[in-house]
Amino acid sequence: MQTSLENLGSLERRLNMAVAVDEIEKQVEQRLKKLSRTLRMAGFRPGKVPMKLVAQQYGPQVRSEVLGDAVQKAFGDAVREQNLKVAGYPRIEPKSGDTDAKSIEFSATFEIYPEVVVGDIGASKIERAALSVGDAEVDKTLQILRKQRQHFHQVERPAAAGDRITADFLGKIEGVEFTGGKASDFVFVLGEKQMLPEFESNALGLNAGASRTFELTFPADYHGKDVAGKTASFELTLKLVEEPHLPELDAEFARSLGVENGDLVQMRSEVKANIEREVKKRAQADLKSKVMQVLLDATKIDLPKALIEMETQRLVQAARAEMEARGMKMEQLPINPEMFEQQAQRRVSLGLIIAELVGAHDLGAKPEQVRALVQEQAESYEQPDEVVKWIYSQPQRLSEMESVALEDNVVAWVLAHAKVEEKAVNFDEFMGKAE
Repeated sequence: MQTSLENLGSLERRLNMAVAVDEIEKQVEQRLKKLSRTLRMAGFRPGKVPMKLVAQQYGPQVRSEVLGDAVQKAFGDAVREQNLKVAGYPRIEPKSGDTDAKSIEFSATFEIYPEVVVGDIGASKIERAALSVGDAEVDKTLQILRKQRQHFHQVERPAAAGDRITADFLGKIEGVEFTGGKASDFVFVLGEKQMLPEFESNALGLNAGASRTFELTFPADYHGKDVAGKTASFELTLKLVEEPHLPELDAEFARSLGVENGDLVQMRSEVKANIEREVKKRAQADLKSKVMQVLLDATKIDLPKALIEMETQRLVQAARAEMEARGMKMEQLPINPEMFEQQAQRRVSLGLIIAELVGAHDLGAKPEQVRALVQEQAESYEQPDEVVKWIYSQPQRLSEMESVALEDNVVAWVLAHAKVEEKAVNFDEFMGKAE
């Protein structure tokens, strides 16, 4: 087999190849003979169909299959011979023009993986978030847990911030009722920004049974395009005012958090342990994000378009599956792949950089690391041992744990070679950050 390799760009290559016609014909004849042994055709006994008829009916299909297999084998052999790392799938095309009658010529155009040289990170600075969990953080968390379990009682007084109200309202623009501008027995909590600020401010101070008429101008960027930027006249009637009540920090509250004996000291201890786990998780995610950015900033790579396209499609499919799981009809809400291209580029770059570091510095996941991660995750469940068994019985879940361990090794390597500084952070601000 004759081959030649062309460089079409930094990563794009074209292999020109040829396969012998005699070998193709030989393979076709062998396959047709094998097919004829079991072929059934009206008027003939099984295995007695004349080869001429077999070739006439099945020859083109068999020839196409043989040629396809031969081309794939020729491409695979050439790639191994040239020691090429193919990224994505090749575009295989027959060569145009006069060809040697003894051979069939074709070309395969493809991209190769880039050479990755991880840049110097010795001068890179990484800030590691430093924060501790004390009584103040436990108190704040307990207050949030109480608010999540708050209940409301009817009161006979003007509505105030934090109250839950039930109301009827009717809105009109230039005297005409508009879609979404009318509701009966509508319930919302004042101050939770469920309604526009001007709407809420006109509900404040009203007693049950009282009404108020007011004008409201919708913001120009309001999600309802039909009313954005327009002024509406509303009539609001309050029907019920309820004030919030937080549960007491007592044994009953402790039991609602899973502390069966209702002990408040144990409750605080368990809440603190949960906060510490969440703080550790957030801190690790924050640190990992910073480490990955350092690697991206230090290492410049020419990315294969094929890998970016494949990763973009994976992200699109994941987004589509998530939306469909929420009950959305995707035919009514198409996804533009361009939305995910930048994320895909980042993921492909990091994948190549991490693979290079893992191979060069033996940073692969060790069994004991994976076991520790599995047990750590299982600790947040009531029956940790059962969770551990379940994860080890699920190849996909175990693979995810191995990936986490591998990334942890990469993070540790970067931290050992970069300049790391501890930085105290505000608990509320840090825990409010999205991962």
